[in-house]
Amino acid sequence: MMTIQEKQAEIVEEFAYLEDWMDKYEYLIELGKKLPPLEESSRQEKNLIKGCQSRVWLDVSRKEGKLFFKADSDALITKGIISLLVHVFSGHTPAQILDSDMSFIEKIGLKEHLSPTRANGLLSMMQQIQMYALVANTENPA
Repeated sequence: MMTIQEKQAEIVEEFAYLEDWMDKYEYLIELGKKLPPLEESSRQEKNLIKGCQSRVWLDVSRKEGKLFFKADSDALITKGIISLLVHVFSGHTPAQILDSDMSFIEKIGLKEHLSPTRANGLLSMMQQIQMYALVANTENPA
């Protein structure tokens, strides 16, 4: 299994091949379309990420000490963004998630090319993943 850093480097490399931001937005939309649908049972208020303009659900489960994320959104670009985060952090321990940085977001230029409301949503998504990892690490540190 790839490390968080390897997954981030892979995303940075993929985005480097895309010429302009229209291509990158289209790529995000494609990633969002490939995200497996979230079960209705996970589309609960408790899984909604606060601070996002669009509706974004993030569900987490724990298996063998690792966190597994599932997500969905009602907006395609936002769904693509959350799919990046799910890809990078799902399948890792809470400690690995907490020890990682999220510099790949800046390296691909995502923060600076999002509207202020989407940038706030991205920050909320990243904080929620960190919060899930923090809670899981506190409950049962590795």
